[in-house]
Amino acid sequence: MLRRCAAAALAAIGLGASAAAWAGIPTFCERGKQVSAADQDRVLRFAGAVKQELEASGGRVALISRAGLDLSRFGLLYSHAGVALKDDAAGAWTVRQLYYACDESRPRLFDQGVAGFALGADAPGQGHVSLVFLDDDEGAQLERAARDRRLALALLAGRYSANAYAFGTRYQNCNQWVAEILASAWGRLDGQDAARERAQAWLREQGYAAGPVRVASRWLMFAGQFVPLVHVDDHPLDDVYALALHVSVPASIEAFVHGRAPRARRVELCHDTRHIVVHRGWDALGPGCTPMPDDEVIRLDS
Repeated sequence: MLRRCAAAALAAIGLGASAAAWAGIPTFCERGKQVSAADQDRVLRFAGAVKQELEASGGRVALISRAGLDLSRFGLLYSHAGVALKDDAAGAWTVRQLYYACDESRPRLFDQGVAGFALGADAPGQGHVSLVFLDDDEGAQLERAARDRRLALALLAGRYSANAYAFGTRYQNCNQWVAEILASAWGRLDGQDAARERAQAWLREQGYAAGPVRVASRWLMFAGQFVPLVHVDDHPLDDVYALALHVSVPASIEAFVHGRAPRARRVELCHDTRHIVVHRGWDALGPGCTPMPDDEVIRLDS
């Protein structure tokens, strides 16, 4: 059984100790909720719109992020990132990503179709996906790195933590793997000899800013230690005392890409029960799933 990257555990930090004990700890690796036929149809139509944007890009690779559980208490919308790759033979797009394998109690790399990726959101009544398309050279570098099995596995840690410190190697979360594959691609690192350390060193040199994810109180920071797959022993004590953990999240990766590759294009898609909105540009989409004047709107009641 696979569990999504960071959403559930990070959300559990904000529940408090008693709620985590009753709701988070015993059920952290439970199977997802049943999705109604209407919800599944809506999400599949949404996934179709995402695939259409991927295909229209004319490229073979994109950074892709998905909103999972409600992380608004941390000021976050997107929780889970991966690398979308086009299969030349089948013409289909898949998302290469790190997941936590509950049955094996370890992180694994996993290729998933776009529809499955979209269905991974916990609230099928509303969803958000962000796509970042790179220039040819930068995209080709990322594609080669993401398809390099030896490199991808060299960057895979043996232990998982939803809030893994971005500049440590004790643990890893899904977004950190994406940041490190991006560093290996653009830094032309070969994945030999301390691959993760070298990737993180390159990210530091290039000014990569992970998070910070701000925790509301010291009590919640303490309670989070009792939530499975959440750790603070890899974070600098100053960060723990400041209640600001430097964790790789999709927003950090996108901000880094935008700063380093200003010609990269971003497309954000969302859906609710009424419509799908396609928003192009680096400015944020409207609150909820409210279209802005230049956005494309696809009605779901038609």
